[in-house]
Amino acid sequence: MHLHFLGICGTFMGSLAILAREMGHEVSGSDRQVYPPMSDQLAAAGIELHQGFDYDPATFSPDLVIVGNVMRRGLPCVEALLNSALPYTSGPEWLHTALLRGQEQEARWVLAVAGTHGKTTTASMLAWILEAAGLNPGFLIGGVPGNFPVSARLGGSSFFVIEADEYDTAFFDKRSKFVHYSPRTLVMNNLEFDHADIFADLAAIQTQFHHLVRLLPEQGQIIYPAASQALTEVLDRGCWTPTQTLGLQTGDWQAQKLSEDASHFSVSYQGQILGEVQWSLSGEHNIHNALAAVAAARHVGILPEQALESLADFQGVKRRMEKLGEVKGIQLFDDFAHHPTAIATSLEGMKPRCQGRLLAVIEPRSNTMQLGTLRSRLADSVAAADQVFWYQNEQMSWSPADLEIGKNFTDLAELKAALVREAQPGDCLVLMSNGSFGGLHQQLLAALDEEGQA
Repeated sequence: MHLHFLGICGTFMGSLAILAREMGHEVSGSDRQVYPPMSDQLAAAGIELHQGFDYDPATFSPDLVIVGNVMRRGLPCVEALLNSALPYTSGPEWLHTALLRGQEQEARWVLAVAGTHGKTTTASMLAWILEAAGLNPGFLIGGVPGNFPVSARLGGSSFFVIEADEYDTAFFDKRSKFVHYSPRTLVMNNLEFDHADIFADLAAIQTQFHHLVRLLPEQGQIIYPAASQALTEVLDRGCWTPTQTLGLQTGDWQAQKLSEDASHFSVSYQGQILGEVQWSLSGEHNIHNALAAVAAARHVGILPEQALESLADFQGVKRRMEKLGEVKGIQLFDDFAHHPTAIATSLEGMKPRCQGRLLAVIEPRSNTMQLGTLRSRLADSVAAADQVFWYQNEQMSWSPADLEIGKNFTDLAELKAALVREAQPGDCLVLMSNGSFGGLHQQLLAALDEEGQA
């Protein structure tokens, strides 16, 4: 069967295409922006890519077109699709029908990780815990886990770990993606207002989470932070599934930080200490992620002690405080953070690890950030940084210069030059964006290297 993916280079759609290829389908796809790491994965899978959206998908004669949520009415390929007789569906609906609850095979035990922050990292931890325990899980993750060569695979068991995004499904299906996944184990990491282009307010997102909770079976499990009022309000609207809570100071699952950078911590369950973890990650937010992953793994029969042991070998996720290189003592990191809370927790986790200064380089690129919806929180979010550099792209409706903190640039070349002048041995440069940042990462490494040779 020939499947054509519209918007294939998004983290979800690209991973879905890889699964379809592994299932034996002929796969092609198209997107407007193509960049690593997803473009590399698709090329390695032998998937044919078409650049841009100004074409008629009927010219490829696919058996089914799978439409990503980046697609909008008015795009030439969308109009051509609707004018044609080609069958089409959304990515989440195809995943549900073809893999998770398909009639051709046994339904999967889906372990879903939802929430505003930490979905990719927590799902990656959970997949690795199951893998280390010999369960050979399938997974679909919105990033590339360090412990696996790909962001998605079918696996060899009924267990399937998925990053459960609350963003809308498609232009013809405005429900959140995660309502299609039929989870048995559900992690709800946290809940804040985000996706201002889709949701009017936090209450609208809570309604989608309520719809998700309504899908959980009585024999399932819901795991969430005890201190989250937003999630407590969701569950108060109705919950038919057993729950467990977590937190650093409260909850069924608790952790105690044993090092300043949170790379060493202990875990307890209902007052009983289970063990300790020492790993390469930093930040209290990652301890929360670990607690959720261990609790979810316990629901499928993995002993917490075994899960904690495997976390010592967890290698993180690409673009989640990923070290890209070091030039003359200057370390460069890539981080996907694009929400004020995520920016703050990532910088706070990195600060204790920097021998010199922490320089934050931020592109407010997400739809919510470009609209300026949460800009009042951005100044506080960078408190851990010694210096802040903002990049204002052409799509932004406001200017970070209005924040009156740090330096604002509208030209990438000027930003790169300023960073090269400012950076000193011992400094940590953290580039934060949910896009490619115009290739600044590699350009900056090259420029620092040239400066060092001059």
